[in-house]
Amino acid sequence: MSDLTYIRLRGDFVYLAVVLDGFSRRVIGWELGHSLEADLAVSALRKALVSREIRVAGEVARPHPLLHHSDRGVQYASLAYTGLLEAHGITISMSRLATPTDNAKAESFMKTLKYEEVLVNEYRSMSEARHSISDFLDRIYNAERLHSALGYRPPVEFEQALLHPSTTP
Repeated sequence: MSDLTYIRLRGDFVYLAVVLDGFSRRVIGWELGHSLEADLAVSALRKALVSREIRVAGEVARPHPLLHHSDRGVQYASLAYTGLLEAHGITISMSRLATPTDNAKAESFMKTLKYEEVLVNEYRSMSEARHSISDFLDRIYNAERLHSALGYRPPVEFEQALLHPSTTP
């Protein structure tokens, strides 16, 4: 799943593109930039693809078909974005027209990010925002924040339990 939001800096705005694993709720790719152009979303998607790359005998393998969902933003409909999804054999899904609830998981994540990180900070620069948001995503959201949909476990722990079921309480 993907979504975009704006982040207020002291005298400016920057934009955040995020890709989430819909099953584990883990943030698997993100990018911060000055422009809402497709390159921002494409960069976040590239990071997500690398973070979820599985190699078998040196070749990229996909054990299960993947589905990518987003709203109907121009970034997600761009040739660069859809072409990258298609090149990786990923099925494209977009929200129905005027139905923002179709992307509810991504919207819910953005609300959490805003309330727990962005609105409690006053970033002086993009560099400061990047550092603070990175820390929140890696250390808190992915590794510590409990999700009721995951049995009150954080995404990293949920994924580890799937990979190693006998070693998890």
